[in-house]
Amino acid sequence: MSYRFRDLQIDKIGVVGSGNIGPDIALFFAKAFHAHGVPVVVVDVADDAVARGRAKAEQKIAKGRESGAFKPAAADAMLATLTFTTDYAQLAGASLVIEAATENLEIKKKIFAQLATLCGPQAILASNSSHIEPEEIFGGLDAATRERTAVIHYFFPAERNLLVEIVPGRDTLPAHTTALMGLYEEIGKIPVLVGGRFGYAVNPVFEGLFLAAALAVEEGLGTVKEVDTAARKALGLGVGPFTAMNLTGGNPITNHSLDVMTSKLNPWFRSPRLMKEAMASGKPWDTPKRDEKVELTPGQHTAIADTMLGAYFGLAGEILDSGIITLADLELGVETGLAMRAPFAMMNEIGVGRALALVQAYAAAHPGFPVPQCIAAQAATGAPFVIPVVIRQDDGDVAVLTIRRPKVLNALNDDVYAQLADHARALRDDATIAAVVITGFGPKAFVSGADVNFLAAITSPAEGVTTSERSKVPGNLFETLGKPVICAMNGMAFGGGNELAMCCTARLIRAGLGVAVGQPEANLGIVPGAGATQRLPRLVGVTLAAELLRTGRTLSGKEAVASGLVSAEVDGDVVAAAVTLARGTARGTIRLTPVHSGPIATPDELPAVELGHLSRATDALISRAIVEGCRMPLAEGLRFESELFGACCATEDMRIGVQNFIANGPRVKAEFVNR
Repeated sequence: MSYRFRDLQIDKIGVVGSGNIGPDIALFFAKAFHAHGVPVVVVDVADDAVARGRAKAEQKIAKGRESGAFKPAAADAMLATLTFTTDYAQLAGASLVIEAATENLEIKKKIFAQLATLCGPQAILASNSSHIEPEEIFGGLDAATRERTAVIHYFFPAERNLLVEIVPGRDTLPAHTTALMGLYEEIGKIPVLVGGRFGYAVNPVFEGLFLAAALAVEEGLGTVKEVDTAARKALGLGVGPFTAMNLTGGNPITNHSLDVMTSKLNPWFRSPRLMKEAMASGKPWDTPKRDEKVELTPGQHTAIADTMLGAYFGLAGEILDSGIITLADLELGVETGLAMRAPFAMMNEIGVGRALALVQAYAAAHPGFPVPQCIAAQAATGAPFVIPVVIRQDDGDVAVLTIRRPKVLNALNDDVYAQLADHARALRDDATIAAVVITGFGPKAFVSGADVNFLAAITSPAEGVTTSERSKVPGNLFETLGKPVICAMNGMAFGGGNELAMCCTARLIRAGLGVAVGQPEANLGIVPGAGATQRLPRLVGVTLAAELLRTGRTLSGKEAVASGLVSAEVDGDVVAAAVTLARGTARGTIRLTPVHSGPIATPDELPAVELGHLSRATDALISRAIVEGCRMPLAEGLRFESELFGACCATEDMRIGVQNFIANGPRVKAEFVNR
């Protein structure tokens, strides 16, 4: 069996190295590909390493089976997918091989020389190096082989940490880079594209923050425990920098890489005295134990926090200045890979001017530390950084917009709405673009709905009307763009996501979704505010639309197609299918019918539905929006919906529903009071 994504055919996957990270990489592939019968072969030269790697993978699968994370059949299939061996010949025929051996350049060169001979001419050869430039790793290979090489840098723990840095070399074919970025997104990772500088983009932040923490201890700002605690709180880290070093076993690599960074990045980087002493002793860092309280004075906490923030912002800014990564990818990569607050959003929060002052103070006290030009330039504008969450990539004359907020399943907030509107205006006036595709990032969700915190911030009916009108702007722009707009529903589309999709000329959806589309607003005690009460009845009929809107019932992908809401399910790459449909529509070879913009007939009273625990007050407003609003032209009905959304914001039930969702999540039913 095999797996195909776009032009990439995966028949077998190889992992070289059964040490700390290789088995975890293999386990991730087994989770991703076991249903497709793709074998995953882990090779190591040492029998004991093979045995330990096999035992590690089996233990994690068993733990997943016991916890319910893996169904028994899936766990069995994952075990059957994995092979651990010392026989390199079993890598023959592999389509993708990840080298995960020790961080030693000469060993890596030998491995790839062997793989180039063993694997076929189509195999992609990748290294999981954490620091070494692709040109150094793959430089000894012939030109044709270098075209299909790249660094694919995983982060600890590799089977669960979603981030991978994709680092092509100078000779890597762009098509292979694009294929790898798409493949990793499709199988559930968050890939970011990085240039081949030593350490890439994220490790200089991780190791630089460790260095800053070690220097803070050396400078007398606190003990290891105190600095670890203060840094964790200041930076929003899951664990402090010293604790992270213990967990990852990172001392040897960090000790070496910090010294290399001195010449390759800037002279501030070096392995500090504290690290040298730790390496000599072989002991772990003396970090806070579980539930141990480490007390700091307010002044001590402020001093440590300021020095760590100055270092953090400076490190992130220098990486952006280097040009190896975009701001959007760096922001996402650091937040995902290091489980900490993203740097540029944090600078916006405290003020970019204040962030610049912290960096300048840190640089003044630490020779060789740069003050990034990007921070200084942004501070001079007096405006915050613009952090892209809607990413545009052009496929010839078709622009593809991707909503990318994976942490919240691409939920909509003011930033998303504003950026979508900006893109719509730019695309309307772009003569090189004939059509548009809108999609979401990852395999799970097109858009999971509006960010509930965004809804919770509404304080009055008037603000509710304004919010509803603002949320309609991008959809209205796309609906009247004058060019075909196709929604590629890569996963579920709930609430505002489905409302955005309905503004498009047509919708395609990933095949096999049991829960695909829905308007769950009634469960939160709110009226849909971005057009659902007007567009859904025009697309699927008043009776079905009213039931879905009033009860929050969802449709599967097949049901969505049968209802007329979605044009077709796509078994494979839904974005590619949407691009084809968009281009064909733009060229006149395919005809599509947009949403009817005139009034439609509605009954004086809607058919009864079972409301259960749902708010009768909210239901009355939703029903009015459908019955009265759909009798108006679409534009007037949309405005009427906004007014009723505002009226909903005056009800107790909206507050109850939204707060219940924030506190308890979607599975706990709100206790509405029907007023």
